[in-house]
Amino acid sequence: QVLLVESGGGLVQAGGSLRLSCAATGRFFSSYAMAWFRQAPGKEREFVAAISWSGGAVYYADSVKGRFTISRDNAKNTMSLQMNSPKPEDTAVYYCAAAARGTVSSDLAAYDSWGQGTQVTVSS
Repeated sequence: QVLLVESGGGLVQAGGSLRLSCAATGRFFSSYAMAWFRQAPGKEREFVAAISWSGGAVYYADSVKGRFTISRDNAKNTMSLQMNSPKPEDTAVYYCAAAARGTVSSDLAAYDSWGQGTQVTVSS
């Protein structure tokens, strides 16, 4: 497993931009598939975006496609989520997750390690 710590959350106006980061501590980070999930109050945790171990494959939820960009830097053991044109409905706690098997998935059960989350609030 890896230890994951998110940062970069905060308050942003709709139409602005925000960049979330996830720093990983542990071995073999470059072999892990990584993902971002989010959870709004009263709702279940949902998939946002995922990236393969190499960064060569990325996947997005339909709700964020074209607005959010996931990326990773294996040399620095970091992953990021660039949020452009956020909407009030993007307000949630955002979590980064790592899958030791390296299989990219939108399923929460595929991920072994989770960060503590970072709050993102989008004002209208």
